[in-house]
Amino acid sequence: MQIISYNQLVINEDGKQVQKGMNFGIQKSYSIVLMSTEKNSPYNDEIFDDGVIEYEGHDVPKNISTDKKSVDQPISSPRGTLTENGKFYKAAENYKKGKRDAAKIKVYRKIRPGIWVDMGFYNLVDAYTKHDGKRNVFKFLLEPTFEEMKEDADFVDLLHNRSIPGEVQREVYERDNGKCTKCGSNENLHFDHILPFSKGGSSKVTSNIQLLCAKHNLQKGVKFI
Repeated sequence: MQIISYNQLVINEDGKQVQKGMNFGIQKSYSIVLMSTEKNSPYNDEIFDDGVIEYEGHDVPKNISTDKKSVDQPISSPRGTLTENGKFYKAAENYKKGKRDAAKIKVYRKIRPGIWVDMGFYNLVDAYTKHDGKRNVFKFLLEPTFEEMKEDADFVDLLHNRSIPGEVQREVYERDNGKCTKCGSNENLHFDHILPFSKGGSSKVTSNIQLLCAKHNLQKGVKFI
């Protein structure tokens, strides 16, 4: 997982100013979602221990309701066109019915203003609604993909890199001053398990997570082989 600025996010996406949380079909071969698991986030996104993301759908626009947290999240607009919720829901339903491959979703996770984590690609495998005590909200299950991984140990470590809790990511970024702990570089940063998960290290404590640049992250990987 690479830590990037919003400007780098835009560069990654061919100059597209990604502003909405849900962006179905924004690229030719994939969609994009922006997420956060911070306590003050407007939506209740969650990452499970197996790396699966439960991503919450989005509310009605402000011009439709001033109290949007009491209104069911919409599947279609007043004009009858599908909302982003509707587009993601339809894709998930068609996947479950065998009518299409799982939609590929690029996930970016916000850890502080202007700072994002490139979480990589996920498959949209399910969609459903939940009642949150006030209204019905959409939930979308995004399953991590590891097409590039070959070895089981690497697979396990990459999986748990993706499931580092948001508060741990934020605290580690602030503790390490947004720089590689080995050389002080602030470019090409990654969250790294000091003791790999496959060797008993935890993803849930800041003492086992550090920031490393790509160079030192690769050097460390060689030492653990």
